[in-house]
Amino acid sequence: MRLLILGGTEFVGRALAEAALARNWDVTVFHRGRHAAPEGVAVLHGDRLAEGGLAALEGGAWDAVVDTWSAAPVAVRDAARLLADRAGVYAYISSGSVYAFPPTRRISESAPVVAGADPAATDADDYARAKRGGELAAVDAFGEDRALLVRAGLILGPYENIGRLPWWLNRIARGGPVLAPGPRDLPLQYIDARDLAEWTLDAVRDGRSGAYSLVSESGHATMGELLESCARVTGSSAELRWTAPEDVLAAGIEPWTELPIWLPLGELHDAMHGGDVSKALAAGLRCRPVGETVADTWEWLRGIGGVAPQRPDRPALGLPTEKETAVLGREA
Repeated sequence: MRLLILGGTEFVGRALAEAALARNWDVTVFHRGRHAAPEGVAVLHGDRLAEGGLAALEGGAWDAVVDTWSAAPVAVRDAARLLADRAGVYAYISSGSVYAFPPTRRISESAPVVAGADPAATDADDYARAKRGGELAAVDAFGEDRALLVRAGLILGPYENIGRLPWWLNRIARGGPVLAPGPRDLPLQYIDARDLAEWTLDAVRDGRSGAYSLVSESGHATMGELLESCARVTGSSAELRWTAPEDVLAAGIEPWTELPIWLPLGELHDAMHGGDVSKALAAGLRCRPVGETVADTWEWLRGIGGVAPQRPDRPALGLPTEKETAVLGREA
């Protein structure tokens, strides 16, 4: 397979590139040159938002393209139009955020979606609408039979540049009492970037098209299993102090951002951690155990000095020490 990855140097893109190389595919990555590409790929450089920025893509042909873009939909529109006659399948790594909120039923591929941003839009102020705009652009250029829309949920694993699992690993590695937001058996739904990559490569190889919600089954792991795995792999003596959701919220702590991954039970949790993924499972999705994701992320994090890369377009995540101390102090 001749594969073109638009991106290919960070997190999901890097997982895709490494997985494709492991299959002995002929891999080309197109990126801005800000990060080193994996060894073994062919490299093309360009800035998708600059005038003439796609010039490096004006020649060549590929069996499949995977696009990891997550900003202005115009970049998807222009790349897809340019490649429509020289690539077989166009897989766009979209997001479960495209589903309308609040949901009217359990989220699946047939659930209502947000109104997409104009595919010609040059801004991405609304993430969900921008992602949907990217989907529309991919389908417009490649048609419904050649456009694959990978609606990923929460993504974890090595190379993470958002700061969710790396924050928990580093916090628990420091030891001491740790605010663990309950309940311990809170079901989680996420996908390891490497499992996302393997499924996507299988899908483009097999010529799949249409939308797929790509995330583990709800309850593939629990909050307890995630944090206890962090304690185990770091060898930490941290004391996980499970705290009732109402006490966490009463302290003014923000779910998802100050306590990454965690959402209290309710409508938002159901949307993020309770989706129907039967379509992806039927199409071969397999998800590794949470302990493997946590251990491999910790090994990677230690290998780069303990400080995870941070995407400049995303805020830093994590709970300020003074907030954690205040809550734990009241529990003592």
